[in-house]
Amino acid sequence: MLHLLVLRYRVAEQEAEPHVAEHVRYLEHHHRAGTFLVSGQTVPSEQGGAILARGVDRATVERLTAEDPFVRAGVAEYTVTTIDPGRVHPALAELLGVSASRVRPSSSGGGRVE
Repeated sequence: MLHLLVLRYRVAEQEAEPHVAEHVRYLEHHHRAGTFLVSGQTVPSEQGGAILARGVDRATVERLTAEDPFVRAGVAEYTVTTIDPGRVHPALAELLGVSASRVRPSSSGGGRVE
């Protein structure tokens, strides 16, 4: 399973600033563990951020979001959307842990990434 975690500020972005260093440590920890594949701020940044997570069930990802320093401080909240990949680009299949039956050839031919 994949999970799209959308972080939304509950306060002005400036009010979250005192918690940024702790939030970054939280992100780095879960990236090193392999749970977070991608994370970043939205554009515009005052909306919050998004994370793509893998390798854990829904209950675990909800526990992880509750541990985010932004959430613990009450300055942000998450919306979690769980995704069951139906089709996957060949370049991502192994990384996402998706079965070969769901891999679809890329339009560039042969599954090459250019």
